[in-house]
Amino acid sequence: PSVPSRHGAVKAEDTFKTSPFHLDLWFYFTLQNWVLDFGRPIAMIILPLEWFPLNKPSAGDYFHMAYNVITPFLLLKLIERSPKTLPRSMVYVSIITFVMGASIHLVGDSVNHRLIFSGYQHHLSVRENPIIRNLKPETLIDSFELLYYYDEYLGHSMWYIPFFLILFIYFTGCFTPAAEQSRMPLAALLLVGPSGLYYWYLVTEGQIFILYIFTFFAMMALVMHQRRKGLALDSNGLFLFLSFIITLLLIAAWVGWLWNDKILRKKYPGVIYIPEPWAFYTLHMNNLHAAK
Repeated sequence: PSVPSRHGAVKAEDTFKTSPFHLDLWFYFTLQNWVLDFGRPIAMIILPLEWFPLNKPSAGDYFHMAYNVITPFLLLKLIERSPKTLPRSMVYVSIITFVMGASIHLVGDSVNHRLIFSGYQHHLSVRENPIIRNLKPETLIDSFELLYYYDEYLGHSMWYIPFFLILFIYFTGCFTPAAEQSRMPLAALLLVGPSGLYYWYLVTEGQIFILYIFTFFAMMALVMHQRRKGLALDSNGLFLFLSFIITLLLIAAWVGWLWNDKILRKKYPGVIYIPEPWAFYTLHMNNLHAAK
């Protein structure tokens, strides 16, 4: 039986169709990730402080606002182009949670990044920062720890869990029985490097390696399961899968490079040691700029 909605329950007679490579969506998706997500703290640091006073939103905050609107829109358009009928309720709840989590993160991240101008050091914990530990009354320190919790834990969880869930839901529809469709065009090959590099930044800065690796393992398991049915990834699925593989290789290289950094080791204790790029910046690069 047919259903009225594009994202309704899966139909019994759904067949595997083939979608062409979504060059426009993947290009816009990669571009806005780099500009609006990776570029927002850079814009905040580079642009003159007189343009964006510390008690007003920074340029990075406006980038974040744009990201919170554009990204869910692109994710919905990506889901719409899936050749497979996908669960509508799960997609909608994921998008709503994504927007709420990214908005929570906007506020916490805005304040935390503005603290850099006052001497806040991201490679130290909240209580170890010189500008925080001497605050009076001491309950103010608890408030800053709450802000850090909203930024780094609650905001990241509500932002990234639905983000990766939507990508995986879309990935489940990226299989085809046609062998000739299991190839990536040149445009996809050119985009896969920047895409994988961005996911490296997302995983390391967001401290979401466990979420990423579980998603990647689920994708691998699905690929092997569908291969036994004679199905292979189409160009869009290959693009997403190869982006995740490149991300894993970059994470391994990043961790190997900073393996013996004692200060970052103290900031990121435990079995999983993956330093944040901005913690590395405030520890090494920022001091280098100050010396010059």
